[in-house]
Amino acid sequence: MKVLWLCLFLPKQVADKMNMEGSVKEGWITGALNRMMQGDNDVSLAIAYPVADRESEQRTDVMLTETMQVPVYSFYEDIKKPEDYCLSMSARFLEIIEDYKPDVVHVFGTEYPHTLAMARTVKSMSLDKGEAPRLLIGLQGIIHKCGEVYTADVPSEITHAYTFRDILKKDNIAAARAKFLERGEYEKEALTLADNVTGRTSFDMSVSKKFNPNVRYFHMNETLREEFYSGTWDLNECNRHTIFVSQGDYPLKGLHTVLEAMPGILDRYPDARIFVAGNNVAKRDTLKSKIKLSTYGKYLNSIMDTYHLHDKVTFLGRLDVTQMKEQYLMCHTYVCASSIENSPNSMGEAMLLGVPVVATRTGGIPDMINDEEEGLLFEVGNTSGLADDICSIWDDDAKALSLSAAALNRACFTHDADRNYNRLMEIYGELCK
Repeated sequence: MKVLWLCLFLPKQVADKMNMEGSVKEGWITGALNRMMQGDNDVSLAIAYPVADRESEQRTDVMLTETMQVPVYSFYEDIKKPEDYCLSMSARFLEIIEDYKPDVVHVFGTEYPHTLAMARTVKSMSLDKGEAPRLLIGLQGIIHKCGEVYTADVPSEITHAYTFRDILKKDNIAAARAKFLERGEYEKEALTLADNVTGRTSFDMSVSKKFNPNVRYFHMNETLREEFYSGTWDLNECNRHTIFVSQGDYPLKGLHTVLEAMPGILDRYPDARIFVAGNNVAKRDTLKSKIKLSTYGKYLNSIMDTYHLHDKVTFLGRLDVTQMKEQYLMCHTYVCASSIENSPNSMGEAMLLGVPVVATRTGGIPDMINDEEEGLLFEVGNTSGLADDICSIWDDDAKALSLSAAALNRACFTHDADRNYNRLMEIYGELCK
């Protein structure tokens, strides 16, 4: 069968052959491609990915192995402005489909307009010619739900405020939320057009069924980055009373909730520390960084000022996969404080390493963790509940070890690379019957 993948980034295996920069963040893509490269399937693969200018649209045939050639198609889309829908994408997708003639078009994620463009293209082919490839959309984040709770209980006067940076970029918290909601409208239409989706939680199933009650929903878990399938968290080797947060650069991720929980934690554990990966939006140690400070960054600083937390919080900046793994293994507890998630890969990575997890009871997270057995869940925005959950792990080593072992066992099943790959092949086979 012939399958066309529509990806946000080129998989690293392909990018390396093209002397380009690729991505290893999408472990489910790189993992599946590694298996295809072993030749134990009957899939012929092509890949389409966005580029920043129309002049770069082309087809490149890439030899991944001696026997596996992959046509790679580029199309124009400004992924830095994902709220903007590019009208030329549908025409380009039609060219690609007519050139490659896939049996299945597999789109990874609904967060960008190219998903809607491909859905429109396939639907129009079906209506015009009566013949079209099967469209399969893989649900990842649910962007319109993210837009609905983007501000994550940040006070209204903060969400509508502007810093100098926000004025220049016309992009404060309220404006950023509006962009998420705009992208969400593209997502909603794509879901109404999708006859087939893959998902992994009751949350994303309910969303897909809401927009298309007749959609064929295929359950398929995700494979994570291969580095996280080795190594195990050790209570005796970690830095006790430390919290790791994998991202905190916009309100939805809930870093402000973690900061507001710290006074309650410090009352019981004065040596507690927070380590935050990703962009440091709170940086203000130079004139340039002060000028670039966003409203959310200013808000985070106000919380740290109020509770004297600056020496308790370390912003690590962007980390590569090796550095991320090191931070997971070094912390005492991983915290996901998001106001909404479907099935966060960062939490899956923590569980796969056996790190004790505290997370919000929202979206698809309860499908990933049995509360009090494989991790601890708290209500969105409940800072005292978050503090109590973290301290309960630090109070009781036996509890920490029990949560660690159960999380690891659950994640090894959920993210089993062989099982997930075989499931993907089953789905392709079902679609081509």
